[in-house]
Amino acid sequence: MGEAQEIWGEMRRLFKEFTKGITVENPTFSLVLGLCPTLAVSTSVINAIGMGLAATFVLLGSNIIISLVRKLIPSQIRIPCFVVIIATFVTIVELLMKAYFPALNAALGIFVPLIVVNCIVLGRAEAFACKRPVVDSIFDGLGMGLGFTLALCVIAGIREVLGSGDFLGFGVLKGFEPITMMRLAPGALLTMGLLIGLVNFWHLKRKTGKEIKKAGCDGCK
Repeated sequence: MGEAQEIWGEMRRLFKEFTKGITVENPTFSLVLGLCPTLAVSTSVINAIGMGLAATFVLLGSNIIISLVRKLIPSQIRIPCFVVIIATFVTIVELLMKAYFPALNAALGIFVPLIVVNCIVLGRAEAFACKRPVVDSIFDGLGMGLGFTLALCVIAGIREVLGSGDFLGFGVLKGFEPITMMRLAPGALLTMGLLIGLVNFWHLKRKTGKEIKKAGCDGCK
C-alpha cells in the first residue's frame, strides 16, 4: 500500500511538472518570454505549429543532455556550454526542416536558427535542467514546449481568422472583411497583450479564490 502511494505521489509530481508550463508558468502568457518569434511567426497557425514543435524538440533535447552532464560542467563556463548544446539541437531541427519541410522552413526564416538564443530554452537550462534529474527535466521540457506551442497557436488562430478570414487555409468567415492590422505587428501586439491580460486576470481570480477558501477553512477551526 505504501509503495503504491509513493508511486502515485511521484506520478502526480511529474504531472505537475508537465502541466505548469501550460498553465501557471506558460512561457508566453505568464513568464512573457520568447516574444520575438511569437510576434513574428504567429501570422498563421501552420507557422505557429512549426515553430512550436521546433522549439519543443530543442527544449526536450537540451534539457536531457544538460541534466545528464550538469555535474561535469564547471559553473564558470556553464552558459557557453549550454549554448553549444542548444545550438546542436537547433542545427538538427533546422536541417530536418530544410530536408522535409522546405516551405515551412522558408516561412519561418531566421527565427529557427534564433532558437539558440531563445529566452525560454536558455532559461529552462539555467533555472531547471542544470539543477534537476533527467526525468524531471524531460517533463519540464515537454510541458514548456507544449505551453509555448499552444500559446503560439492561440495567437496565430486569432490573427489568421481576423486578418484573412481563414483558418489553416480554409475559409471560415464568408463575406467577412479582413482586418489588415491583424496581419501586421500592431495586431500581434494587441492580440498578445489582451491574452496576457486575460491570463493574469484568471491567475488573480484563482489565487483570490484559494485565499478566500483557506480563510474560510481557518475560520471554521
